[in-house]
Amino acid sequence: MRYIMRFFLRLMGWKVVGQLPEEQKKYVVIFAPHTSNWDFVLMLMVRFCFKMKVAYLGKHTLFKPPFGWFFRMFGGIPVERSAAHNVVDMAANIIKERDEIQFALAPEGTRSKKPYWKSGFYHIALKAEVPILLAYMDSSKGVLGLGPLFYPTGVVEEDLEFLRDFYKDKPGIKPELASDIRFKERD
Repeated sequence: MRYIMRFFLRLMGWKVVGQLPEEQKKYVVIFAPHTSNWDFVLMLMVRFCFKMKVAYLGKHTLFKPPFGWFFRMFGGIPVERSAAHNVVDMAANIIKERDEIQFALAPEGTRSKKPYWKSGFYHIALKAEVPILLAYMDSSKGVLGLGPLFYPTGVVEEDLEFLRDFYKDKPGIKPELASDIRFKERD
């Protein structure tokens, strides 16, 4: 399947780069920027290219018939986003319980421009005590890739600066919809 996906991505003008960290069995994977409906499809194809077995959170409405089975089959876990449900604790516990997991999230949370990233991926990684694998799209170069493992320190602004530096030259399909790499200020 991975060769088929690489072939189709190549036909679509995309090159896949990077590699999975073989020594690390548990981590959070973030994908950015998330600016188009095509992002999910492209990252699903990348998942096959690297033989990843990801788990991910998705808006609960995606898991309704007729396509809910599809999202579950590829590791989807439905989440009701309109209310607080201790999602960070739930995700961190899932990671801790498994011997091997690649927990994928799009920190922007949506395809539309927002003034900040959702911080859940960061807090999940901290609580589960796992690194974050930086996956990306660079539409200017036609590259879909896996970057380095990032070990969050808990010093939020320094960690965000690292993320800003990594993603600064990687535009999505619709660059004008990329969200700012910062977290919402708490009240």
